[in-house]
Amino acid sequence: MDFNSGSGGGGGGNELHNNQFYQCEENKPLLGEMSEGNNNTKLGAGPCKRTLHHCSSSGMRYKLLHEGDIQVCVVKHPRTFLSKILTSKFLRRWEPHHLTLTESSLTSATPTGYMETSLSYSSIEDLQLLSWDNAPKYCVQLSFPGGTVLLQAANSYLRDQWFHSLQWKKKIYKYRKVLNNPSRWDVVLKEIRALVDMALTSPLQDESIHQAPLHIISTLLAENSNLSTQDHENIIVAIAPLLENNHPPPDLCEFFCKHCRERPRSMVVIEVFTPVVQRILKHNMDFGKCPRLRLFTQEYILALNELNAGMEVVKKFVHSMHGPTGQCPHPRVLPNLVAVCLAAIYSCYEEFINSRDNSPSLKEIRNGCQQQNDRKPPMPLRLLPPQPPPPIPTNPALSIPISSTTPSLPLSPPPSVVNSSEILVELERNNNSANARRKGGPSGGDSEPNLIDCLLVSPAVNTLSIQLPAQADRVLGCFALILKMLSDYDDWRPALASLLQPIPFPKEALAHAKFTKELKYVIQRFAEDPRQEVHSCLLSVRSGKDGWFQLYSPGGVACDDDGELFASMVHILMGSCYKTKKFLLSLAENKLGPCMLLALRGNQTMVEILCLMLEYNIIENKDTQLQIISTLESTQVGLRMYEQLCDRQRELKELQRKGGPTRLTLPSKSTDADLARLLSSGSFGNLENLSLAFTNVTSACAEQLIKLPSLKQLNLWSTQFGDAGLRLLSEHLACLQVLNLCETPVTDAGLLALSSMKSLCSLNMNSTKLTADTYEDLKVILPYNSCQMQMYTE
Repeated sequence: MDFNSGSGGGGGGNELHNNQFYQCEENKPLLGEMSEGNNNTKLGAGPCKRTLHHCSSSGMRYKLLHEGDIQVCVVKHPRTFLSKILTSKFLRRWEPHHLTLTESSLTSATPTGYMETSLSYSSIEDLQLLSWDNAPKYCVQLSFPGGTVLLQAANSYLRDQWFHSLQWKKKIYKYRKVLNNPSRWDVVLKEIRALVDMALTSPLQDESIHQAPLHIISTLLAENSNLSTQDHENIIVAIAPLLENNHPPPDLCEFFCKHCRERPRSMVVIEVFTPVVQRILKHNMDFGKCPRLRLFTQEYILALNELNAGMEVVKKFVHSMHGPTGQCPHPRVLPNLVAVCLAAIYSCYEEFINSRDNSPSLKEIRNGCQQQNDRKPPMPLRLLPPQPPPPIPTNPALSIPISSTTPSLPLSPPPSVVNSSEILVELERNNNSANARRKGGPSGGDSEPNLIDCLLVSPAVNTLSIQLPAQADRVLGCFALILKMLSDYDDWRPALASLLQPIPFPKEALAHAKFTKELKYVIQRFAEDPRQEVHSCLLSVRSGKDGWFQLYSPGGVACDDDGELFASMVHILMGSCYKTKKFLLSLAENKLGPCMLLALRGNQTMVEILCLMLEYNIIENKDTQLQIISTLESTQVGLRMYEQLCDRQRELKELQRKGGPTRLTLPSKSTDADLARLLSSGSFGNLENLSLAFTNVTSACAEQLIKLPSLKQLNLWSTQFGDAGLRLLSEHLACLQVLNLCETPVTDAGLLALSSMKSLCSLNMNSTKLTADTYEDLKVILPYNSCQMQMYTE
């Protein structure tokens, strides 16, 4: 079939538009020399290279017609009498019709008269513009076998609009038929180039003018997936001019993604895909309407990462999207890049998320397997509800009565375990019920706990190991690095901080040490930024929701630096408008332990925080106030600032004269050195209750503990306190009544040393290496008849 017969129009049409010309300007490479590190992927090389041209018409532009009102006249005649009929002064009657230009035919809304049957585009032999010399009528002539259809418009503009719209519909119909059943691929490639040229040179200005050829070609590629790689590349290069100012349709995006995955080092990736991806990032308004555009952008970036010095290439690409100036001229680039990064990061944890939410994966959605009965049974990923404490052994030989009014430490509940094919999470709950304290009430009964809430609240996270597949690990590294690049641009940092403030990452990513370590750089950039609009995004978006400030605090799920980043965040926040009583109240309520731990280690910012808490009367509990004073006096900088504070407030001196605290709780992650520094800084002769739960203390701290003569209750839950420390305690702390050794490395040798502690009435040995024989011996030795003893074992 000859496409040229329909593409030129009639003689009148050629005469009317022979003054139109097209100026072509060559596109310059948008990434410059970004691939010069790869000798195999230099720009301008390769057999599939085709110079990209964008042609624009300097003549009149028209909008594509899909329907409209027009006068119709049909003249049936032999072709030899056509000129005589058209030049006559009188024609047959004209009929008004509302015509619709469908994909295959010209149809009337009232199928009567001349338009009783639709006029197929395939039956139109010729298409011309006609005008009469003796009458101001404007007509379009459609020649078909045995006659002519005349369409009369009200003016020349409408006539030309009908002419170009009909011409376009006729041509695109023919191309669709020919490319639907291809025979020779060399001819197909030639026709594709002709189709692209037709779209570029059309005077019609409509989105469908460029989208229709792209849809035809995407259908062609989808139905002929067995093409050679060279044919694929040639087709991509042929349609490249259409992609300069148009987003690729979804099916074409799928084809591009496949090419990026299979041929990441191809010339096409840099030469053709680069301007397409850059246009997507600059002009896309909503990836939700076409998620495959986001997927294509993601695959393109991963393909760049596969080049030699891949991350340098990605870095140059990000810089090309920002521009050489200090201010990016494209406001949509940053949110689009962040959306691509977030989607890519979510894809790394897709298996875990699907197992947790019991939802179909992206692959299953693409395959249409969305019904529950069509899917394989998922591997559940959930937290088990809190279990009751293990019952006391019912074996008569092991039973010990429990009916004591003496205060005792609560049982350690079994850890909640989350199992999946590649994830193991073990969570332990503090006996203080930190989650309930933060929310101002007890936890919600039998409701299933939230994974991230438990991670953020509990300071006793033992292990959280997530092993990603190799490919997912590479994807995670690439897009985490892009987020780090984005944070380096000053003009992008405020918007980036705002986009990341709600913590838009999956829970599994926040529990993944590698990811949080990469993300730490971004958060540190926010903390170092002097602008309030940036560092204020470190806080949560609303009350009751955790933000980056909470995640990277000591004991938080993302903290791996003993609180250095947390101290930086507090410093910058205190240096801005957040130096207020409200901020101090928030710290005292949620982060007093981390603040005291860092102050104990000499951090000046935390020393200032504690002094301000005392000065503003933030802390009401007297024991806590005395503990803060002891913490301040343990370092030189703290002692100096505390003395200055005392000079201003004499009542603090009066408080200290009354004696030391009776209760003391060390922050989690405290060490033997921290405990020694604290106990040596003040008077603790009145101390009766000491909690070292979830700290890093060892048996070495027993040297400090034996200096507390009034100590009655000692909590060593989940520490490294061992047998050597127990022996020392048994020799010196004769008044000790309550001892919690849950989840400590003590053995029978150390536990037998407790036989000399006649005052001991509550002993927790849950999750220790206690044997049945030692248990029997302790039952006999310890005097539980007069003061009941509680003993818990695994």
